[in-house]
Amino acid sequence: MFTGLIEEIGEIIAIEPVADSLRLTIAGPLVTSDATHGASIAVSGVCLTVIDQGTTPDGRGTFTADVMAQSIRMSAIGDLTTGSTVNLERAVRVDTRLGGHIVQGHVDGTATLLSTTPAEAWRVLRFTLSSELAPLLVDKGSVTLSGVSLTVSAISAPEEPNAWFEVSLIPETLTATILGGLTPGDRVNVETDILARHVARMLRLGVGPASPTTITEGHHA
Repeated sequence: MFTGLIEEIGEIIAIEPVADSLRLTIAGPLVTSDATHGASIAVSGVCLTVIDQGTTPDGRGTFTADVMAQSIRMSAIGDLTTGSTVNLERAVRVDTRLGGHIVQGHVDGTATLLSTTPAEAWRVLRFTLSSELAPLLVDKGSVTLSGVSLTVSAISAPEEPNAWFEVSLIPETLTATILGGLTPGDRVNVETDILARHVARMLRLGVGPASPTTITEGHHA
């Protein structure tokens, strides 16, 4: 489990194809400082498991993780190359504050950056919105983009033919994550809110509200 608050920007050191999967080696001095074999680290929003650790020639801590075919298909991890930067976050501790929102590291799909609009103290990013994800996003609701917990600041009307949504990034988010370096055409990993996914699933199954239960008040001594 994660919060969507990025701890550091990591660098892809090596990519090794393994059958229909990938093995990534990523430099991240902070997230590897207390990592152990089997630990979970979110890499641009994708929860990966540490299978090995090491250091770069310049002394940065690294970790290696396998990415299965399903994750490659559902995310933008396949777009990465050696030298690419990624957002990194360690799994949340139960004794810390939940500063973002509940993030599982289970990516629902991707979105493509359509445009960026600078403002006085922030930047507005507009992304494509697929028909599969459209029912799961709502204005002022939570969304995770490449591992970053954000709030949807605007969303297209249901009747618009080309759906989109926007997020507004403060200077801290622009500098502390890879989102500040995005240009139109770049893809990001999207994880929708877990509550929205559960509600959508219930509706598809035809599960409605429970029938009201008649409560008979009794007399208490």
